[in-house]
Amino acid sequence: MQVSVVLCAYDPARHDDFAEAADSVLAQTHEDVELVVVVDGSADLAERIRTDYGDRADVRVHLNEKNRGLLESRNRGARLASGDVVAFLDDDAVAEPDWIAKLVAAHEHTDALATGGRMVPAWVAGRPRFLPAEFYWLVGVTHRGFGPGGAADRAGEVRNTLGSNISFDRETFLDLGGFDATIGGRKGDNKLQGGETELCARLQREHGSGVYYEPDARVAHKVFAPRTAPRWLAARAFWQGYSKRAMETFVPGSAGEESAFLGRLLTEFVPRRVRGLAARPSRERATQLVALIVLTALVGLGYLYGLARYPGALGPR
Repeated sequence: MQVSVVLCAYDPARHDDFAEAADSVLAQTHEDVELVVVVDGSADLAERIRTDYGDRADVRVHLNEKNRGLLESRNRGARLASGDVVAFLDDDAVAEPDWIAKLVAAHEHTDALATGGRMVPAWVAGRPRFLPAEFYWLVGVTHRGFGPGGAADRAGEVRNTLGSNISFDRETFLDLGGFDATIGGRKGDNKLQGGETELCARLQREHGSGVYYEPDARVAHKVFAPRTAPRWLAARAFWQGYSKRAMETFVPGSAGEESAFLGRLLTEFVPRRVRGLAARPSRERATQLVALIVLTALVGLGYLYGLARYPGALGPR
């Protein structure tokens, strides 16, 4: 099975991180891997990448003459790809050597149309000790409570995994029309996020299946210092809550699933943290409990703001 990995880049200042991501793809243990690079609007970066990788038969480099955004760049890469499966990786992530082999095994053994794996943190500036693991999703890392039955180390079907560790049967991806590139630009609303959520909901609706989660298919996501700052995380939590409400209007039938996350925060994660602190008191546990409550409140406020902006369902795409 040939797998095409789509890797998008746009910032020349992040070339070294891009190169580490690209090299991790080219070092996969799975033999038949194609790397499709889509450079979004930077001719200088595209030229540098062509200089570094252009002589390889297993690498294809495409330049968007104008900036098209991440989702449209991913769609372009999938259209250019030749693999049976198209997988997506971000330019600030590094795949483990058997990442593709694990995803391919999941495709073959389960007949899944989409598979994804676990994102693990690579704390560039050190782990922020105040950030509870239940909120690692704010920094693009698989969080505590994710996975079948809320177990991140358990394989099985989920609605979607994070966009830097997800793969699709390429024909199915193209038939679905790929990612909805208007998310984030819909009605000028650039605060929206959730391209994977929307696409995987369409996959579920049209094919009756979700994403098969394989926790051993691991990708490390670099978390840079600015994204560990309390102010950045607070803003991220608010806009994620807002996006969750928006997704309810864009994705028919998802209302219960999106709002259920808030319910789990309030009825499961916070009480569990309180019990843990009572059993084993420590400053770090106390700080994380406070952060969990504050971030939960910010997600809730963002959700309420989203209710005002998106009061009713918009229907299917």
